[in-house]
Amino acid sequence: MSFLIITHVPHVFKNNEYYAYAPYTNEMNIWIKYFEKIIIVAPLKEFEITEIHQKYSHNNIKIISIPDFSLINFSNILKTIFVVPVVLFKMIHAFFLAEHIHLRCPGNIGLLGCFVQIFFSKKIKTAKYAGNWDPKAKQPFSYKFQRWILSNTFLTRNMKVLVYGEWANQPKNIKPFFTATYKESDKMEIVYKSFSDEIKFLFVGTLVIGKRPFYAIQIIEKLVSLGHNVTLELYGDGIERDKLANYIKLNNLENQIFLKGNHNAKTLKEAYNNSHFMILPSISEGWPKAVAEAMFFGCLPIATSVSCVPNMLDYGKRGLLLKEEINVDVLLIEELISNQDLYNDKIKAASTWSQNYTIDKFEKEIQKMLLD
Repeated sequence: MSFLIITHVPHVFKNNEYYAYAPYTNEMNIWIKYFEKIIIVAPLKEFEITEIHQKYSHNNIKIISIPDFSLINFSNILKTIFVVPVVLFKMIHAFFLAEHIHLRCPGNIGLLGCFVQIFFSKKIKTAKYAGNWDPKAKQPFSYKFQRWILSNTFLTRNMKVLVYGEWANQPKNIKPFFTATYKESDKMEIVYKSFSDEIKFLFVGTLVIGKRPFYAIQIIEKLVSLGHNVTLELYGDGIERDKLANYIKLNNLENQIFLKGNHNAKTLKEAYNNSHFMILPSISEGWPKAVAEAMFFGCLPIATSVSCVPNMLDYGKRGLLLKEEINVDVLLIEELISNQDLYNDKIKAASTWSQNYTIDKFEKEIQKMLLD
């Protein structure tokens, strides 16, 4: 049976293998093991393979390369007018070749896939909406439009749509789901960390405005000014790195805040184990894997109330929900680090919850869904 993936994730061909962003590829390797032939419609580019990339684990993969596009400015819009017909032609051709169609949304390529799938109502289809499914969330029109098409059971037939979180009044084709990073074998007894010495904070994510790493730095800066012995390590890279580095230097924070760059899963696992808190003040999220990963290893998440994050943190029982006002948020953190027992209770609840969502369980749920 052939399996088609429609995705905006850039791919690269190196050493006779296809590579892409590791969290995406690791998940897709679970899906594709149940199919004989894999067809991928995605941008194929030239870039260096780093710690954040992973190869596909399948010996029968065909990639149909398409140009990516955006609507950010006039020149990109002009390019899109010529690019979209090419993408649609290749996508439609791929739809005819496949027996199971899988869309990765939201995104520009996913949006076109949502349109094309309407005309293939008899094909078996799944979609993974990896963004914020909250109907009340402020999002780009294209994201809302994709949600509308996927939720419309007249236009979208014979498809299961996997979304993060549980939302009221959803059609029957919308299925709450999750993402996993670690296996059952990765579970370990949680060691409760004391506040008597240095208090360690983490940020794990791309250094872009949407993830708000600067707000995480501001929180640490404020805690330092109040006399707390705290440090922050930022794992990840992005276009904001130079600005953040300059701010750290100008404000004499080199001994408290460290830009660590991209690292592999083993290094991140050690960082979670050795840290008290993980800060993620994102503007928007789907299923923030850094939050679930931190909880798995007893590192308490401090995050914004977006998407399914409040549900993940049980509205504050398994972490701390930011109010997005610096003085208030710092006060909430101070109250928590002054109460070791409360912190330990939250850590226990967080790790117990997160360790339910393993790769082993994820694979069983995928298999069950594909066989249903």
